[in-house]
Amino acid sequence: MSGSTGKEATVTAPDEITLTGLRAIGYHGVYEQERVEGQLFIVDVTLHLSLAAAASGDDLNATVHYGELADKVVRAVESDPVDLIETVAERVANLALAYPVVDTVTVTVHKPSAPIAVPFADVSVTIRRGRS
Repeated sequence: MSGSTGKEATVTAPDEITLTGLRAIGYHGVYEQERVEGQLFIVDVTLHLSLAAAASGDDLNATVHYGELADKVVRAVESDPVDLIETVAERVANLALAYPVVDTVTVTVHKPSAPIAVPFADVSVTIRRGRS
């Protein structure tokens, strides 16, 4: 059976938009080789926000256009080399928080080809940021 029940849904926790596995080549790292050769970085971004207005009004302006955000994240990873992936994660968090509807964001930056001398699958940094 479809249709309205006459009752509005109650929002009990923040909603989420998640982008997983965004891939970009960056030149971040403390070693000269990383700055010259570059390497793959993989970024996961989870936005915490209310999607009630967007859903009830079917309104893109009441949410985050995740395609546009994905493009911004990739450009941010590909630009301005820094030493630490912590700095890259902070850069991405600031991009997400520039959207007024975003309350908090969780960003994970993976560096699967990090210069580590022992066998490993991945190294990543996760940060959580919110509005001050």
